[in-house]
Amino acid sequence: MKLFRFTAAMLGLAVSAAAVPAAACSLGPAYQVPTNLELARDAEVIVLAQVVGGSMNTADPEASTITIRPAATLKGNVPAGDITLRGMLLAGDVGRESNVLSNPYEFKAAHPVSYWGACIRYVFPQGTNALFFLKQGADGAWVPSGGPFSRWAEDVPGMDAPWVELSRLYVRAAGLPDAERIALLESARDSQRARQGDPLAQLVAADIDRVLKGQGGTAGLFEDSAQTESTVASTLEKMRKAAIEAGN
Repeated sequence: MKLFRFTAAMLGLAVSAAAVPAAACSLGPAYQVPTNLELARDAEVIVLAQVVGGSMNTADPEASTITIRPAATLKGNVPAGDITLRGMLLAGDVGRESNVLSNPYEFKAAHPVSYWGACIRYVFPQGTNALFFLKQGADGAWVPSGGPFSRWAEDVPGMDAPWVELSRLYVRAAGLPDAERIALLESARDSQRARQGDPLAQLVAADIDRVLKGQGGTAGLFEDSAQTESTVASTLEKMRKAAIEAGN
């Protein structure tokens, strides 16, 4: 029965954690997801970092935090040491269904958690390495950059991951005058397109082409809020049943 009570308590935390961020996201019909170039341009810092810990605040889930440890910097300067990100949760505090890594070959859509209702990713497996696009908030703390449904924090297998290399290109391009930026991106796109036997190259070329056309990512995986609520409810129901079975 102790296991049942513990799991039931975690279920309650998962409900509150899912509900709080969801209430914070309300987008108008004119909202456009930023392109990955805009994401790179607007971030003050871009760091490859490991999630090394977190703190769950049961009284105020929005005050929960994760701690990341930078391993490399693609843009900007960050103070030495770990970075605390507020309003984030460890997957272990939410449930197994949230323990999902980014698709390393996806460059358009954001992490699946972004479509749970909060509009940004806010759940991370401890130990994962991710590329974080950050800016400083009014109080000086680091916060997500990029806005709703942006790829502000995607898991990557390492420094040579396709998403890291693509982000490097966008950081470089963002610092150039218009004509030079377009020329660089067109050259990079055409170079990737020419590699007809390489499916990854075609995916990279497609994203660069979206950037050149000003097409951002997608907000459409769970545009129907009822579908979002159903997905979360289904996940929580599975957790509830598992807790009951464990209690028996």
